[in-house]
Amino acid sequence: MKEGGLGVPTRHPLDWKNPKFYDEDDLNTELERVFDICHGCRRCISLCNSFPTLFDLVDESSTMEVDGVAKSDYIKVVDQCYLCDLCFITKCPYVPPHEWNVDFPHLMLRAKANKFKRQGASVRDKMLSGTDQVGSLLGIPVIAQTFNTAKRLTMVRKGMQAALGIDSDAYLPDYQSKSAKKQYKNHQTGVTSVEAVGRTRGIVAIFTTCYGDRNEPQLIDDLIKIFEHNGVATKLVTQDRCCSMPKLELGDLEAVAKNKEHNIPILHELVKDDWDIVAPIPSCVLMFKQELPLMFPEDHALQEVQQSIFDPFEYLALRYKEKKFNTDFKSSLGKISYHAPCHLRVQKVGLKTKEILSLVPDTSLELIERCAGHNGTYAVKKEFHAASMKIGRPVMNKIKKAEPDYYSSDCPLAGHHIATGLKDDSSPKHPLTLLRIAYGL
Repeated sequence: MKEGGLGVPTRHPLDWKNPKFYDEDDLNTELERVFDICHGCRRCISLCNSFPTLFDLVDESSTMEVDGVAKSDYIKVVDQCYLCDLCFITKCPYVPPHEWNVDFPHLMLRAKANKFKRQGASVRDKMLSGTDQVGSLLGIPVIAQTFNTAKRLTMVRKGMQAALGIDSDAYLPDYQSKSAKKQYKNHQTGVTSVEAVGRTRGIVAIFTTCYGDRNEPQLIDDLIKIFEHNGVATKLVTQDRCCSMPKLELGDLEAVAKNKEHNIPILHELVKDDWDIVAPIPSCVLMFKQELPLMFPEDHALQEVQQSIFDPFEYLALRYKEKKFNTDFKSSLGKISYHAPCHLRVQKVGLKTKEILSLVPDTSLELIERCAGHNGTYAVKKEFHAASMKIGRPVMNKIKKAEPDYYSSDCPLAGHHIATGLKDDSSPKHPLTLLRIAYGL
């Protein structure tokens, strides 16, 4: 068995229903085995803080090997992992089918699940991962206005840091009382004639995501306007819940399963009625494309949803390939620094956002394929915020040097995290917003 190669890595299902999955001794044995392989390789040193943390523990141990690291310190490595999946997809030469069978992200997920099963979650972590409940509360008009004002006050942010461990410098999004689902409750598509081409059926149900619904409903408006401008009929998925990526990052696999059991029947009915599904947040698409299918490999309804859910620009690129994409642009976009988010890169669909935006005349894109550092809830937490800024600094420095007309990321929170690091009062523009500007819509 040789290292590396051009073959596609094999991803084994997550055996989380097996009692052995939660056996602490068995887990520590596997952690030691994989950490020893990582220590001998060190190829992933630049990806995230898990690997520097591990290598520092090894180098500072009495043996300078993994066997000198206290097993109680393994969790320090685990806590630094935010499940970006890049080590598995882009770096590790020992992923299956290699005989060493290294799946670092899912081993970290197993360790997170064990920690959650033993310790539960803090109030802060419950809040950060409880997007449905928090969104419903902070979406109440008076509460939304109060929160959006209060979070800008230094005294309030310091209090949140002291009481909850939410870093005072971290970006916190506004909450909108008029959610996307409220705005488009009675939406009737303006497209009267649809055409199915290639893998696309020309009718799309939009999974708004918690963030798109409650925090930036403008993204949903942009998505609808762009798709209908391209002859794709749209409607919003209703009665759905969070995709559960925040719960996955926490290791609360039972909560992931509960939301899956709620969402999949709703989405599957749409798929059976010939609707495609599109979601504007890469992490949410990844949950349905990869993480849920690996947790529930025998669920045939989920498999059908998996085959029918798309990133917006993936969908548009498929239509472009079949000459069904509108290239009648009204404005150029100038120079764009485009950050490709980790959870989009690991979907293995290529750089479709770059492909589509590059069609706009007199527009140039500088591609940045590196982690921006936000990473779900990671950058919001006091104990990890400094590390998140360090991880994102190369991205921020590239943008500063480029002096673009716009900087953009498919992950809106990554975009805002970049803005936090730039410290120049600039704001990111989401790729959907940029495309809408180019169309003059």
